[in-house]
Amino acid sequence: MTKVKICGITSLDDALLAAEAGADALGFIFFEKSPRNVEPERAARIIAALPPFVQAVGLFVNAELDYVNETADRCGLDIVQLHGEESPEYCRLVRRRVMKALRVQGMESLAPMADYHVAGFVLDAYSPNAHGGTGETFDWECAIAAKEKGTVILAGGLTPDNVAAAVAKVAPYGVDVSSGVELSPGKKDREKVGKFIKQAKGFF
Repeated sequence: MTKVKICGITSLDDALLAAEAGADALGFIFFEKSPRNVEPERAARIIAALPPFVQAVGLFVNAELDYVNETADRCGLDIVQLHGEESPEYCRLVRRRVMKALRVQGMESLAPMADYHVAGFVLDAYSPNAHGGTGETFDWECAIAAKEKGTVILAGGLTPDNVAAAVAKVAPYGVDVSSGVELSPGKKDREKVGKFIKQAKGFF
């Protein structure tokens, strides 16, 4: 069954509603330029209150390695998700399992996958102006091809209305959503979260 990560969590209420709806993982963004940025202190309090079996994922963009590892320890992160230009060597020095994000323009965007030895790859839509969270989709044929190179978590423009089609076409290990289930940046919509998870997992 497809795993679901709800990203851009900024409050305990949203974390618990996502967990109760069946989310497998919750994403916390530690990137000041994001409208969903969360302070480590707040993230730590939210993560400490999560039910068991829900994974806490910390998202970073070109951050200092020490900051990533210190934040992971401080917050109790299970996984680190890297959305910048972090090198394979950088990924090896992160003291958590790593998911490396790739911004996909076409098949050529998959070439770096061979250089990274990470737990999984988050495939997101390319934007020259953002490191994710754009709400844009990309050619899912690229995601199908990427499955031959590693574990794929599909992101980019997913919503309750298209995630079932995405899962049917790509059959990814997991899906990752943020803006597609929001009322506003950083504030989740209960109905959309519930519908998204049901659609992704096939509980129509």
